[in-house]
Amino acid sequence: MIKVLFVCHGNICRSLMAEFVFRDMVQKEGLGHSFHIASSATSREEIGNGVHQGTKKKLKEVGISTEGKTAVQLTKKDYEDYDYIIGMEDFNLRNMKRIIGEDTEGKVSRLLDFTDSPRDIDDPWYTGKFDQTYKEVYEGCQGLLEYIKRNHREQLDSDFPIQDIKE
Repeated sequence: MIKVLFVCHGNICRSLMAEFVFRDMVQKEGLGHSFHIASSATSREEIGNGVHQGTKKKLKEVGISTEGKTAVQLTKKDYEDYDYIIGMEDFNLRNMKRIIGEDTEGKVSRLLDFTDSPRDIDDPWYTGKFDQTYKEVYEGCQGLLEYIKRNHREQLDSDFPIQDIKE
């Protein structure tokens, strides 16, 4: 099982959007059984709060529900538990490392580092641009999924073995 944790400042906008978009993508690819996908915050400000209305509205437009999700905080133990710990911007990465310590195993990156145009994803809590955030999150999730499919082919195949069909 490949474990992916998306992280942003409050876990009510970007990381949560990435969690649900990525989960939707892997399920549509028939790979849902091979992944554990979650999201968290670097701050305590929104812990226990639900999804930001802008994120909820945008994901509803594309047929993705966020029902039951509340913000949780990143923990030091998450570094042991996840294969990929993915922030949305450099500021997130700095705060993530304050919580988890040094990234000795190369697990930490920005979501858009998996694209041809590495960059930060602006926080729509400040910008109000949830459509733009969705486009960037979707782009990053596509890049991440392709990266994982290229680099974990054997693991994905063993999670869902293809059996020979005898005629």
